[in-house]
Amino acid sequence: MTAPGRRSSTFTRLLRHGFTDPSAAERLLDGLELAPVRDDPVLLEALGATADPDLALHGLVRLLEAQPDPVARQELLDTLIAAKPLRDRLLGVLGASEALADHLARHAGDWQALVTYEPRDLHRGVEEFESGLAAATDPVSLRVAYRRCLLSIAARDVCGTIDVAETAAELADLATATLRAALRLAEESAPEDAARCRLAVIAMGKCGGHELNYVSDVDVIFVGEAAEGVGDTDETKALRAATSLASHMMRICSETTVEGTIWPVDANLRPEGRNGPLVRTLSSHVAYYQRWAKTWEFQALLKARPVAGDPGLGAEYVAALQPLVWQAAERENFVADVQKMRRRVVENIPVAEVDRQLKLGPGGLRDVEFAVQLLQLVHGRADTSLRSGTTLDALKALAAGGYVGRTDAAQLDEAYRFLRSMEHRIQLHRLRRTHLVPEDDADLRRLGRSLGLRNDPVSGLLRDWKRHAAVVRRLHEKLFYRPLLDAVAQLAPGETRLRPDAARERLVALGYADPGAALRHLEALASGVTRKAAIQRTLLPVLLGWFADSADPDTGLLNFRKVSDALGNTPWYLRLLRDEGAAAENLARVLSAGRLAPDLLMRAPEAVALLGDGDAGGLAPRGRAQLEQEILAAVRRADGAVQAVTAARGVRRRELFRTAAADIVGSYGTEAQPVEADQGALVDRVGAAVSDLTAATLAGTLRAVVREGWGDTLPTRFAIIGMGRFGGHELGYGSDADVLFVHEPRDGVGEREAADAANKVVAEMRRLLQVPSADPPLIVDADLRPEGKSGPLVRTLRSYEAYYRRWSLTWESHALLRAEFVAGDGDLGRRFTELVDPLRYPAQGLTEEAVREIRRLKARMESERLPRGADPKLHAKLGPGGLSDVEWTVQLTQLRHAHAEPGLRTTRTREALAAASEAGLISAENAATLDEAWVLATRVRNAVMLVRGRAGDTFPTDPRELAAVGRYLGYGPGHAGDMLDAYRRTARRARTVVEDLFYE
Repeated sequence: MTAPGRRSSTFTRLLRHGFTDPSAAERLLDGLELAPVRDDPVLLEALGATADPDLALHGLVRLLEAQPDPVARQELLDTLIAAKPLRDRLLGVLGASEALADHLARHAGDWQALVTYEPRDLHRGVEEFESGLAAATDPVSLRVAYRRCLLSIAARDVCGTIDVAETAAELADLATATLRAALRLAEESAPEDAARCRLAVIAMGKCGGHELNYVSDVDVIFVGEAAEGVGDTDETKALRAATSLASHMMRICSETTVEGTIWPVDANLRPEGRNGPLVRTLSSHVAYYQRWAKTWEFQALLKARPVAGDPGLGAEYVAALQPLVWQAAERENFVADVQKMRRRVVENIPVAEVDRQLKLGPGGLRDVEFAVQLLQLVHGRADTSLRSGTTLDALKALAAGGYVGRTDAAQLDEAYRFLRSMEHRIQLHRLRRTHLVPEDDADLRRLGRSLGLRNDPVSGLLRDWKRHAAVVRRLHEKLFYRPLLDAVAQLAPGETRLRPDAARERLVALGYADPGAALRHLEALASGVTRKAAIQRTLLPVLLGWFADSADPDTGLLNFRKVSDALGNTPWYLRLLRDEGAAAENLARVLSAGRLAPDLLMRAPEAVALLGDGDAGGLAPRGRAQLEQEILAAVRRADGAVQAVTAARGVRRRELFRTAAADIVGSYGTEAQPVEADQGALVDRVGAAVSDLTAATLAGTLRAVVREGWGDTLPTRFAIIGMGRFGGHELGYGSDADVLFVHEPRDGVGEREAADAANKVVAEMRRLLQVPSADPPLIVDADLRPEGKSGPLVRTLRSYEAYYRRWSLTWESHALLRAEFVAGDGDLGRRFTELVDPLRYPAQGLTEEAVREIRRLKARMESERLPRGADPKLHAKLGPGGLSDVEWTVQLTQLRHAHAEPGLRTTRTREALAAASEAGLISAENAATLDEAWVLATRVRNAVMLVRGRAGDTFPTDPRELAAVGRYLGYGPGHAGDMLDAYRRTARRARTVVEDLFYE
């Protein structure tokens, strides 16, 4: 008897053998059932070798209790102690699967299925499983027989007799035998239907690929034809009979009985999914895939395999559809479709499950499967060795053919096997369909031990899982692109190279229009043994994928080569791209999004540093004060006005690049920064940034011109008033700077001297800002001045006051709504805006005549300015529901009501629109409609400038440029038509509101 307070030696031994509840285990060992063998060391050693010794011991006691009599119980014990193969198998299953322990407790004689140990038992196939299921006469007995067969697979799996790939193949073979048995039962219950038709069952998914899980839906497609000798007129009856048999077969496998269920049979991969007929003729299948099938449906057919029913019909199905599978890579947007589908799968995972998903999450099984299938579809057309439905076999063939690097393939193979082993053992425990890693420590401990991790199994399991998932996450994107570099780079002796024709094939599939040129760029960037080439070989696989995600990957790669040629010898450049997470992706997005941003960058490639996430980087726009401070400092250091304005224009070019890059990254999204959800915020940031930059550039240019001509003080005070979009903080990338120039002679200075000085300043500013150079010009437009082009370019404040008092026209009051001081003498600018306030915010609002005049002006502008041949419905500025419609509606509201509503006294369109809504002048719904249209039209104009490098108000006609505009606006490949439809729809709604408000 054990002394009080001291643990028994048995208790200690149980702890040492891995039991977590030694007290309960000790009670079970002392029980009647195990009395004959309780002291046998063989039993304890065998229990300690299982995944969960406590679970194994509990299952063994239950099995002994279930034996029909003492003789049967003793036979089990004797065999257990004497036969090591049975002992390892039986206890291994009991320690890994609570569900199979339940089965053994219900069917106490089934342990005998684990006794045999013959060579043919090591790798069982369809024939052996069919033999094991042959005695089944109804769904219940089929389930019992199925579990008995499953027991033998699980036993050899947990003992290591078969590896994970062999386990998956045997599970698929067992599924094949089960489908055949279920179809046999269905046919026996309806012999007339069986005689009337030919029915073939095509396995899809993991069953078709010989890589099934323990618990998984079995995906199938059914093909039916009339039986031999049955006339064509009876095809409808034959299909009805085939559908009845198929439905019955599915119910036999799927329905829950007293013995549970086997697995669901899922036919939703069929043409038209659940909306399509369950059974189709072969010709109907072929017609569907030729005309209507989507890319993912051809991807699914990679694993199609006849498994049950009429073998001849099944073979005909595969022979008819396989050629279509290998043509899928020629479809437009093929790679983009596959990658989009993968992203959609990840996006649909509940947030709480993402980090525990073995199958669908980032770095999971699906990443490997999608990457392998993508490569198969691209290269399998020319290389038949790649046409395997099994992931690991296909991966091996891809490595052998040079389509995947051998090291990458080996790492993926190892990771995939580990992840599949985890998945198998998780499902085996309760035979439930799940792909989530458990959170409970006890479950994690059992899982880790089942995979051979005995010292600290929980930490070891989580460490290995994260390591393998990281490998998959790192390689699954690069897998497609890295061999393209190997095709042009120097490889180690014995390494297999991707053939030039295969490399071109892959580039075409990625969307490259000129694969030959792309390969030359890759060769120039990645060839050689220098450190620079080595870093490029590390970067390019990822960059190629980002380029391919754009509408013009060729231009992205070409621009990258140009930047690399310009900066390749600069020590910080490649280090920035390699070490700073955001820089490389930001650069790829910018270089492939159109012409404007790359052109700005090429003129000063060192601006690539802005794309990083370190201290020197940052795409956040700089404020006007900061910009003005930098430009004025550069002006002070410069030797003369020309050099000073050149410096100011250089700052402007750099900041335009910063703004464009931030806009592109916000619109495209990156791994680190999702797409900006608030499109209005994007528009506001661009408008404010470009407007502030223009104001700072004008301030610096004014200072430079004055300093060179007059020293520190100009004979006249001088101010620049922003007008139009400039005054409204809404400038786009290609906008001119609309301004008014106002001056006021200093004391003692004559009118003529002051006017001459002011005019010389304006002329020199405009000249210097437009001098041809590497920097984009800044066009200064003063056409909104009194009397337009016929009036003086510069006026005194007194002259403005006299003109506006006597001659001001309605359109001038309208234009002055946007007037805002931007540069020069602040006091003079303030007095100018005070002067025009009564004009733009008339005390009594507008007269009816003035309202009619504004309406006439708008109608004339639209008819005269709309380009000939342009589609009005797609003109972002002058078309129905475009910028002009929204702005004139808002501005008419300001002219009428700003005297009474202070919130309307703003130069900004969206701010005024919000104030009008707040004041009840425009309903919230109408304001939202107008705001949406204005933001969209503004983004269209920005997109056109970014893509084409020149301003435009309509969508491009070139397909690539149109696709690039679509990508900026959030539309994927092949959806340019959806973009145009959405624009028309948005503009049409806005036009309806405009007609109600502007023409009321």
